[in-house]
Amino acid sequence: MIRVVLADDQTLVRAGFRSILSDEEDIEVAGEAGDGARAVALAAELHPDVVLMDIRMPVLDGLEATRRITADPRLDGVKVVILTTFDEDEHVYGALRAGASGFLVKDTEPMELLHAVRVVARGDALIAPAVTRRLIAEFAGRADPSGRRPDPAGRLDALTDREREVLGLVGAGLSNDEIAGRLVLSPATAKTHVSRIMTKLEVRDRAQLVVLAYESGMITPGWLA
Repeated sequence: MIRVVLADDQTLVRAGFRSILSDEEDIEVAGEAGDGARAVALAAELHPDVVLMDIRMPVLDGLEATRRITADPRLDGVKVVILTTFDEDEHVYGALRAGASGFLVKDTEPMELLHAVRVVARGDALIAPAVTRRLIAEFAGRADPSGRRPDPAGRLDALTDREREVLGLVGAGLSNDEIAGRLVLSPATAKTHVSRIMTKLEVRDRAQLVVLAYESGMITPGWLA
């Protein structure tokens, strides 16, 4: 059973999401919060699998609430999906930097919402290809002339050549199956590579791998033909 906390300051929005989610046999709405501070408290109390977090929350905004949840080692298994009426790039990047595992606009279709909850609950990132392309372009504009961005901690040095290749494909938004097809691997092997990379780089999930791939300069426009 996937346990979800709904965090939105609008009662009607929460009611709509609750109606959609509660109809599913594998999803349970474990709690609701009308402000960011309450969302953090509920995450600590209930340890849900997923928190659907409005980006614009009273008392404590959604990004700061997300940071507090993802920074707490006791809540390592709690995944956050940011909800907003905007899909502006700075919100996407801010959500990912805060530790969110996904990003959705509020007017998403019910089936997309259900898919998002299930995808994030199993540990995958939820980043639309169109968003990925825009973020690549944004980071390319900030890159230094060498095409690389610094890795002060030297974390990427721990990766093998194959793992670096896989990390680049994760950063480009490819699924395990797509990575397997491109590299002529079995899906299970691709998944193993991703898991090992996450362990070596000490990140929570694929979304954080995406951020690291961008910031390290591994992704540049047009590199993935």
